[in-house]
Amino acid sequence: SYLLTAIASSFAALCYAEMASMIPVAGSAYTYAYATMGEVIGWIIGWCLIVEYMLANVAVAVSWSGYFLELLRAFGITLPGWMIRNAPGAPSDAIINIPAMLIVAFITLILVLGIRESIRVNSIAVIVKISVIAFFLSVGIFYVKPGNWAPFAPNGFAGVRTGAAIVFFAYIGFDAVSTAAEETMN
Repeated sequence: SYLLTAIASSFAALCYAEMASMIPVAGSAYTYAYATMGEVIGWIIGWCLIVEYMLANVAVAVSWSGYFLELLRAFGITLPGWMIRNAPGAPSDAIINIPAMLIVAFITLILVLGIRESIRVNSIAVIVKISVIAFFLSVGIFYVKPGNWAPFAPNGFAGVRTGAAIVFFAYIGFDAVSTAAEETMN
């Protein structure tokens, strides 16, 4: 699934790289659509990008909320059901997802404070992420059982395809790099 998504994403990433080098101005896909297909298509693409970023941020915030709630449960803390809408195990009548809102507000605050603060927090987050992955791999290597690899794809290519659709979130973001094409030197 990761390989399939990587191949598909690499084609899109190469297109973005080509367009960013040909049209080195801020705006990303909006600018590329505007320059190649006109104002109306550029406007449509711009709004599609806004909706895409909005939905992707919501999905990430809600999934983060689910992980955070599991972490709290590990310490014996349970939030009331009304404040954890769409989180795993939340009641269907929940009104709002407070942890998701708080993480979005926190990240927004950091972005408002300035670029240096954003870089600092982003660097810390990357160090934490890499440390967690390294720890997971170093401990998990002793629990690998090759016998579990058969059958390799029990659901066939349909399962791989479904996994690729889910895994695509791991590759989202490369398009955002081209939004700063105007400010880049090399």
